[in-house]
Amino acid sequence: MPVFSDSHVHLADPAFADEADAVIQRARAAGARALVCIGESAATARRAQQLAARHAGFVFFTAGVHPHDAASWNDATDAPAIREAVAQGAVAVGECGLDSHYDHAPRERQLYALNAQLALAAELHKPIVLHTREAETDTFAFLQRAHAANVRGVLHCFTGSVALAEAALAVGWYISFSGIITFKSWTDVALLRCIPDDRLLVESDAPYLAPVPHRGTRNESALVHLTLTHLAAVRGQPVDAVGEQTLRNTKALFDLPDTVLAV
Repeated sequence: MPVFSDSHVHLADPAFADEADAVIQRARAAGARALVCIGESAATARRAQQLAARHAGFVFFTAGVHPHDAASWNDATDAPAIREAVAQGAVAVGECGLDSHYDHAPRERQLYALNAQLALAAELHKPIVLHTREAETDTFAFLQRAHAANVRGVLHCFTGSVALAEAALAVGWYISFSGIITFKSWTDVALLRCIPDDRLLVESDAPYLAPVPHRGTRNESALVHLTLTHLAAVRGQPVDAVGEQTLRNTKALFDLPDTVLAV
């Protein structure tokens, strides 16, 4: 089995309930060397921090507010919560971003919450984990604002255009792919091949988006090797090499300890 990292997993999601520790152990047994547990709300960030404390050096966590919840963003409570999470070891701000597919929050509130979290990332010298769906025009503009603020990050679970990927790469960002790329409906081979080796990440986005042949079931980090294998085949590269490279990239983006590279 190749070594790999899961650069985006929702281990604090209720879908895992009391099973998160077992899911983490299965990931380790499958070849994972690092998991980045996403805190997309204050509550999930606290649970993610607890998981990271129990699995120190293997599980890391982030803190932010998801665009679906942007309508409830509160400067007086959410910003201090993210600052506190970073003080407690959060490796990134997010998951934050823009989503016009579901529009659970008005666009202006999504932009406000995102820009507030960009300011925090700049203040705290942390990368951003960015969700973008059907919001390319605003995302192009956001990347330029992030670049001006000297903030880098990752376009997670990326399904956008080559042009958007290239814009992100041009300002030092990373691109992460999930199990979606294994689906029969995925046709954008050019996108998978255009990302430089040193900007490429893989993720589960668990409990969502299980890769083929597990599509439709609850996803978990142990299945990232299937996404990794597919990605390596499309890129014409050895899967072991892609696994090691994406692990190094995860370490670099989130400034993880050198120990995650130890086999």
